[in-house]
Amino acid sequence: MKKRKLKSGVVMVLAVILAVFLAGCGGDAREDEIENISKKYSVPEEKQLTIYTSHKEEVYLPIIREFEERTGIWVEIHSGGTAEMFENVSEDSEKGECDIMFGGGAEYYEAKKDLFVPYRPSSINELDENYLSGDDLWTPFTELPIVFIYNPKLVSVMDAPKSWRDLFDEVWKGKIAFADMTVSGTSYTILSIMEQLFGENLQSLIPRFYGQLDGNVLESSGDIIPSVETGKCLVGITLEETAKKYIKKGYDIAMIYPSDGTTALPDACAMVKNAPHSYNAGKFIDFIVDYDTQKYAMEQFYRRPSRKDIELSSEYGKVSFIDFDIGKSAEEEKTAMEIWAGLSSEGGN
Repeated sequence: MKKRKLKSGVVMVLAVILAVFLAGCGGDAREDEIENISKKYSVPEEKQLTIYTSHKEEVYLPIIREFEERTGIWVEIHSGGTAEMFENVSEDSEKGECDIMFGGGAEYYEAKKDLFVPYRPSSINELDENYLSGDDLWTPFTELPIVFIYNPKLVSVMDAPKSWRDLFDEVWKGKIAFADMTVSGTSYTILSIMEQLFGENLQSLIPRFYGQLDGNVLESSGDIIPSVETGKCLVGITLEETAKKYIKKGYDIAMIYPSDGTTALPDACAMVKNAPHSYNAGKFIDFIVDYDTQKYAMEQFYRRPSRKDIELSSEYGKVSFIDFDIGKSAEEEKTAMEIWAGLSSEGGN
């Protein structure tokens, strides 16, 4: 859930707020809130930054904490799902209460360009030009190929799907781990890949794929790995970094790079219009694409760096990438969501 930003007030108001918290019963949540209030009001405005993020805490927290340590800038964090955070950014940017959106696929940023202002990171010449915004409205953080996974106890490597078209074979009907597109941005990207790869329009593709799911639509992307490992589903479609992370944890799944190609849409970061701390926002964007941060993201989060001067670890496989049109994907998102919603309400019939 989004944490509402606290308004500035006189010291007396702060004292009253703290007194109210202290007067109540104890608890870790109250202590954390008191600490949060104390920090915010003890930090000068020029040393503050407000970040809205859709990354998981295990990703955003070490990065933001290192940024704070290096710069002395105190960060107020608002976290949640991608759609939720973009909605909150839309509301709060008008009030000048947000500086940075961090996380979410580049297609989201393309579709919501009016929320952001251009910023060119200091290391832009080191970034992969294939994943840059043409108008500097967003900056790529890491590259995230989409892959297939399967349960090796139930599916042999010979029988596992190798291409996107293989997913439509009858044997996989109702056995594909796929998250509801209304809550998972990756799910929309997956359908957009198939649309552009097959040359098939969304009005035809989405009902066809929905039928292949046979009513087995997962509530969130976090359900994909467990569904495949437990055998509820035989195969799944997810991000390379997610698959690698869980394989490293010991989950009994295997990963395949689609033979007919995939995309590695970057997750992005952007400066929000009316940002009250725009100078610090620029510093943060520079920080997430500097050499050390990018190398850390590769080694700790299994994410491919957006910098060209970092060599991929040997554990990363070779991937064939399709020529993916981010602009087209962004333009069609609303239509795709409407088609999906219609199918969901009808039960796919």
